[in-house]
Amino acid sequence: MDQNVFDDPRITAVGLLHEAHAGLSARFAAQLEKYGLSPVEFEVLTRLARSPGNQLRMTDLAAQTSLSTSGVTRVVDRMERDGLICRRACPSDRRSSYAVVTAAGLARLDEILPGHLRLIEEWFTGQLEPAALAALLDGLRRVRDAVHPGATAGSTDPAPTKTPAQTGS
Repeated sequence: MDQNVFDDPRITAVGLLHEAHAGLSARFAAQLEKYGLSPVEFEVLTRLARSPGNQLRMTDLAAQTSLSTSGVTRVVDRMERDGLICRRACPSDRRSSYAVVTAAGLARLDEILPGHLRLIEEWFTGQLEPAALAALLDGLRRVRDAVHPGATAGSTDPAPTKTPAQTGS
């Protein structure tokens, strides 16, 4: 094998991406542990909170995360027991249900996000000039859309319904 292949910038790019992800993930996991959440539970809460009506179909939630549909079901079961999310039947499809972030889930995010944003700024976005950050975001979206086209599934809804978090239930 040609030794120069190991100096290929494509290998360097993927290696740097893995190293950056591992380092950030370790810092985030340590912070989230203080709040009793795993990284995947935080991801679920964040994705639901950022979605129209603070809800996603379970299948869309699975598509947006690294979890299988059965994995999402297990995480949602656990988070539902903790009162952070609830399930709601889909009015247009009896076979589907929504995962909906509750008021308690939104309150937990409100506790976590200030410190989480500080970590993001310190260890990620603050390391980049604004133009470099904009270029990185553009590039990451392109790669994400190519390798994970379902990552934004269900993230737009022309007429979201009221959720328990919005009605105070």
